[in-house]
Amino acid sequence: MCLLETCLSSPAFALIGVLAVGYLTLSLGWKILRGFLAHVVSEWWKTDLKKYGGWAVVTGATDGIGKAYAQELAKRGFDVVLISRTLEKLKKVAEEIERESGRKTKIIQADFTRGLELYDSIEDGLQGLDIGILVNNVGMTYTEGSVLFLDVTDIKKRTTDIINCNITSMIQMTRIVLPNMVKRKKGLIINLSSEAGTRPYPMMTLYSSTKVFMDFFSRCLNTEYGSQGITVQCVMPLLVSTNMTRRMETNLFVKTPESFAREALNTVGYVSRTSGCLSHSLQSYAVRYVLPDFLLLSPLFPRLSRMLDKHVQDRMKAE
Repeated sequence: MCLLETCLSSPAFALIGVLAVGYLTLSLGWKILRGFLAHVVSEWWKTDLKKYGGWAVVTGATDGIGKAYAQELAKRGFDVVLISRTLEKLKKVAEEIERESGRKTKIIQADFTRGLELYDSIEDGLQGLDIGILVNNVGMTYTEGSVLFLDVTDIKKRTTDIINCNITSMIQMTRIVLPNMVKRKKGLIINLSSEAGTRPYPMMTLYSSTKVFMDFFSRCLNTEYGSQGITVQCVMPLLVSTNMTRRMETNLFVKTPESFAREALNTVGYVSRTSGCLSHSLQSYAVRYVLPDFLLLSPLFPRLSRMLDKHVQDRMKAE
């Protein structure tokens, strides 16, 4: 006991305490400052995205966040290549963008659940364009709601589809556009991940795993090519009202695709890894306390997840 008291009262122990408190204070202060710059200052002092080039390429561009990114980039002076699966939707969105912004568009029909044979035609379609921005937005989940991995319907095909759509598309699209960006010493690649990629989320196992791959890929690539003028940003939103989230009613916590895309683009140049908007950044911080890792990965979580999912479905039916 005397030895313990002696250690606790020693100058060395006091110094360790001061250093620890100082480190935690500086770390928290830096996070707050970065958040303030990314979500508040950026509303008035935006990065000049036009420095990257004249064309932007957006995958999954006919609905939701992808469409909103395409529209917002057109508003900011970019000609836009729209890539998605449904030709009629592509034509409709292209017409909207040209009418509302006056910018040029180009459409490429592509089903990203297919294999590598898909990318030769995409590469041909992008030849000769001054591509400054690539938005890897296309993505899918393998089921609605919470489900055990082996309970996924048509699991053999569905799992292959989600890997092709969420991972292979990002890698191959990056492979196509990155060489010219490196040659010109400028470029921006935005990868749309998810809050589900920040930690392992049981009951959406494969979706969560593909999204964390996007996060790691983005962070590594940003380090590899940052010195060559390339910015790789990973955006990890929470709830946005899209088809994937069953068109949830928007509120303080659930963003419209348009407002989310606008705020997320404002963060470019400030952060390379972001929840995209102030609301989602605060929610992401809070959810780690409301849903700590030990609960997320406990045997109770699958049951809690199913109960929550049933509650949401019942509420939607009632509405």
